[in-house]
Amino acid sequence: MNKRVRTIGLALMGGLAWAGMLWADSSTKAPMTARTAGDATVFADGQNAFSFPAANLPNEERTRFAIGNSFFKRNWVQAPASTTARDGLGPHFIARSCGACHLLDGRGQPPAILNRLNESQPVSLLLRLSIPGQHDGQLGVVPEPTYGDQLNNMAVDGVKPEGKVRMAVSEIQGQYPDGTPYTLRKPSYSITDLAYGPLHPDTRISPRVAPQLIGLGLLEAIPESEILNNAQTQAQRRDGIAGVPNRVWDAYAQREMLGRFGWKANVATLAHQTAGAFLGDIGITSRLFPVENCTPMQHDCLAAPNGSTGAEPELSDRLFNEVVFYQAVLAPPARRHVNDAQVMRGQKLFEQAQCAVCHRPSYVTGKVPFPALSSRALEGQTIYPYTDLLLHDMGEGLADHRPDFMANGLQWKTPPLWGIGLIPDVNGHMRLLHDGRADGVEEAILWHGGEAAQSRDRFMHFSAQDRAALIKFVESL
Repeated sequence: MNKRVRTIGLALMGGLAWAGMLWADSSTKAPMTARTAGDATVFADGQNAFSFPAANLPNEERTRFAIGNSFFKRNWVQAPASTTARDGLGPHFIARSCGACHLLDGRGQPPAILNRLNESQPVSLLLRLSIPGQHDGQLGVVPEPTYGDQLNNMAVDGVKPEGKVRMAVSEIQGQYPDGTPYTLRKPSYSITDLAYGPLHPDTRISPRVAPQLIGLGLLEAIPESEILNNAQTQAQRRDGIAGVPNRVWDAYAQREMLGRFGWKANVATLAHQTAGAFLGDIGITSRLFPVENCTPMQHDCLAAPNGSTGAEPELSDRLFNEVVFYQAVLAPPARRHVNDAQVMRGQKLFEQAQCAVCHRPSYVTGKVPFPALSSRALEGQTIYPYTDLLLHDMGEGLADHRPDFMANGLQWKTPPLWGIGLIPDVNGHMRLLHDGRADGVEEAILWHGGEAAQSRDRFMHFSAQDRAALIKFVESL
């Protein structure tokens, strides 16, 4: 792969006003530099911009990064196989490797959005499944009885794929107050060719694209008190913005914790997220999730061979830790165009529209609480992820009506914005939001509703020139 790394001149850009949690005119000033992740920042762009280790990663930890990278990106194969370190694929799966969904450590996308039924099967988009039921502290959702908590549209030899994803798109026409027209495209999903019988009649389906992986260890190192303070401060507002934390069961820590990862903050630790993805997306068991993802009705799945050896799961603790470590230290790239006049104007408009209330700019990291998965490179860094890691009601237009732990069917976690402008360089597209429906920052803003409706409306009332400046600022992050 071609690597293109360029040095970006560092420049302090003073005057970043984080739009006040209480009022727009009581914002706190937070100077910002190109160093989005403090000393961990890498100065890189191009196709590999999301694939570098933290710049301050100690030399003795770079071997761990390389091993984790190998097992993250290499394909798993069907068991039994001569490559016993990489066998155990499936029986059901949607991808053969982590890197297939997170191509170049970047962002997935839905199938090509056309205004008709789409026949291609997604790899980097999955469908979550659940049915209504009583909240269970360790489960979080009630899986669909026959197909589990997600649809797997691929399978190993001798096992039937669970079904096929179908997507249709409808267009929504609108215009800005200045008369400028726009078109949004709303996808809807269904499942056909079901291999094991019909879905439960109350099944709820929620599409999710794979997000980019930069900065995950830094997000895990944000002190919990800071995230809870975000919620407490927002609760005092008078404009309806009131994010709330999710509380979830974590399989790695074996206790309830604050949710940070996933589109609904439904996962507390990167370790749990990784083990869950290995099982759900690739069919690879680990100590955290040692049972294959077959339901009692899937007899061919239950009968299929696996890659376990005795009491050892398909993914050993040692290799699992290396894969988690690899993801934890993937570095956010430096912010670009910090002295550009249009970007600086856009930054002020971002604050004026109150976007920075939910997309909180900065934190100082503490320690990741799990020594085997942490690095000194992550500690004590001033970072600019632009998220509050809280759940917000985003309105009916984005609702999936699927609860997840304490998140309801209208709520989504505020996604970090760092690196967003490099997604086209890395992945060749700019599909945003939880299901990739938005083609770029502008469409993503226009989809905001619920608590974010006032911010969306402020953006819509800006002049075309000011809207372009705000978008350029976000794309500089």
